[in-house]
Amino acid sequence: MQRFRQPFWLVTVFTLLWSAAASAADYPDFVTLVERYSPAVVSINTKSEPKEKDRPWHGHPSIPENSPFFDYFKKFFDQMPELSPQPRSSVGSGFILSADGYVITNAHVVEDMDSIIVGLSDRTELPAEVVGKDTRSDIALLKVKADTPLPTVKIGNIGKVKVGQWVLAIGSPFGFERSATQGIISALGRNLPSDNYVPFIQTDAAINPGNSGGPLFNLDGEVIGVNSQIYSRSGGYQGLSFAVPIDVAVDVVEQLKAGGKVARGWLGVLIQEVTPELAQSFGLDKPRGALVGQVMDDGPALAAGVQAGDIIVAFNGQPVRHSSELPLMVGRTRPGNKVPLIVIRNGKEQTLTVQLQELPEETKLEQAIAEPPNRNRLGLIVTELPADQHQQGESGVLVKDVKEGPAASAGIRPGDIITRINNAEVANPTQFAELVGQLPTGRPVPVLIKRNNGALFLALTIAEKE
Repeated sequence: MQRFRQPFWLVTVFTLLWSAAASAADYPDFVTLVERYSPAVVSINTKSEPKEKDRPWHGHPSIPENSPFFDYFKKFFDQMPELSPQPRSSVGSGFILSADGYVITNAHVVEDMDSIIVGLSDRTELPAEVVGKDTRSDIALLKVKADTPLPTVKIGNIGKVKVGQWVLAIGSPFGFERSATQGIISALGRNLPSDNYVPFIQTDAAINPGNSGGPLFNLDGEVIGVNSQIYSRSGGYQGLSFAVPIDVAVDVVEQLKAGGKVARGWLGVLIQEVTPELAQSFGLDKPRGALVGQVMDDGPALAAGVQAGDIIVAFNGQPVRHSSELPLMVGRTRPGNKVPLIVIRNGKEQTLTVQLQELPEETKLEQAIAEPPNRNRLGLIVTELPADQHQQGESGVLVKDVKEGPAASAGIRPGDIITRINNAEVANPTQFAELVGQLPTGRPVPVLIKRNNGALFLALTIAEKE
């Protein structure tokens, strides 16, 4: 029987076509996404008129009138030519949340701007007013007036977002309106050093200056984030982009609509991460939770019985794995709510009930407040606290000098105030020396210090062979 054989070239062509078709079927249809949802994406053009404080050489230098140099400098600055400051302008992005003209963008896009113009996809330009803005989440809500209903976006469910999913960003990088870029979600819940109240979405979608405030879409055309920041050493895209999760943005928007401001819960503690050394010194099986370095006066935590040295391992029924998670949980809880707080104190769990207050406007709280420990193996010399600090009710000993030894290897520096060692309060240098003499060897013990108006626990280990 003669077998039917296809020509080799025909088999090769069929294989290539089949592979191309399979690849096309697996690849996202970004064309349809852009055509369908880009009309709800807007450009934000802003302008700020020059202020008197922006004028070069504004006023005279702060020199006392009785100074021998006063007349000379006054004459010098009076004779300088007037330089006129120029208006500032910038471009950002945003998206339409409702058909009646509510628009979301970043707070930094409209900060200190006198004129805000929203550009629609049909080239219509509409003046906008700021309904409210929240610098902590970097979200601003604008309002424009249009003769006809405006196209809107769909809001996604952040709970369904997974690392590795495709995403699409649309915005105005460098002023190029409605530019589309694609990527995947690189990570969720990123905590950035300057932002303690936003669990950022990290993506590798190309984001550049001008994309700020634009939407981050999933493949269903739903907005899952507001593009906000990039990590870059050059000022341009380098593969690390961050977006505010849409649930955070919507919560901020609802509060801005209702009262023009955002109210966040405040616990009233200064915290730090639990390192492996600190975990061992506190008797934990592994690092977890948020270590309380200081309890703020007249704060909710103080009223609830929280103490320095407590390790917060759960807040309102949610486990606290890292210290960076606690500010997010507290901030999203409404002030006035009573919530359970589980802490580890002296190796045992305790449940406390705390009634949150509103986070003060100008106070940076509930964040790791000190730099990582200095690993240089130095020693220390301590003295009494200055008289004025004693009068203010402070206790402890002041570190005056450092020499080689285990204390400095834990990160203690000159100028630190040691207030507690191995869970014992420090009163004066004599008592401090007694406590040091009683310290165990071969295992870390916690030391509480004050540094730069903040509190910090360090893990100190005295070697078995001294």
